[in-house]
Amino acid sequence: MLVDLHNHTPLCNHAEGEISEFIEKAIECGTKYFGFSDHAPMNFDHKYRMDFKQMEGYENSVLEAKERYKDKIEILLGYEVDYLKGYMDERVLNANVDYLIGSVHFIDEWGFDNPEFIGNYENQDIDEIWQKYFDAIKEMAESGLFDIVGHLDLIKIFKFLPNKNIESLAHEALLAIKKANMTLELNIAGFRKPIAQAYPSISLLKEVYKLGIPITFASDAHKPEQVGLFNDEAMKMAREVGYTECVYYRKRVKYFIDF
Repeated sequence: MLVDLHNHTPLCNHAEGEISEFIEKAIECGTKYFGFSDHAPMNFDHKYRMDFKQMEGYENSVLEAKERYKDKIEILLGYEVDYLKGYMDERVLNANVDYLIGSVHFIDEWGFDNPEFIGNYENQDIDEIWQKYFDAIKEMAESGLFDIVGHLDLIKIFKFLPNKNIESLAHEALLAIKKANMTLELNIAGFRKPIAQAYPSISLLKEVYKLGIPITFASDAHKPEQVGLFNDEAMKMAREVGYTECVYYRKRVKYFIDF
């Protein structure tokens, strides 16, 4: 992937490897724009994210790597921010970064993608779960706070699929993403999960393309060996749908590059 904007560091408490190891792997993969967007701090779910007092160290470490590797690759700085009402923090939303990824990992404070809480799927109507999820994606886009939509259909992670048509469930969210002028990431982490698909699925990606929503790419790597994994599948998928260019960001400004 020429562009790979969604990757983590050990500060999130569920990743491993040095920043330099991620970058060396990205260079090996031929990446030209590589971004770190670790889980931003918030006063909820502390186990899976950095603390507010670690923000400065995280940003400085990425910026130091940016300078060190400037002749080989462009390193970009971001955060993956959970869209969760009442918990988003101005220190993150106003951070001096290249981009913010808006993601939904919680439905009514239920961490639906966490294996620890998988049993909750049995207690709710699956169609209602999916609709609540895409309603949250819609609200996230309408907030105007973020540049990139993280893993659009993450709710499919454990293969609990709805009875209703997925494209219909996602339609209003996609319209909001388009109106907000956001970019949608083609995230290959789903290939490493039970669903064994990219986020989004190719059927949803076709709807994204029809609406003229730009894309970027994401390894969503939590260890260096995951950088660029399933790269060929991601490129093939994007091209089959019709995409020929993707997006990267500098200081919250969108740039396009052919791939």
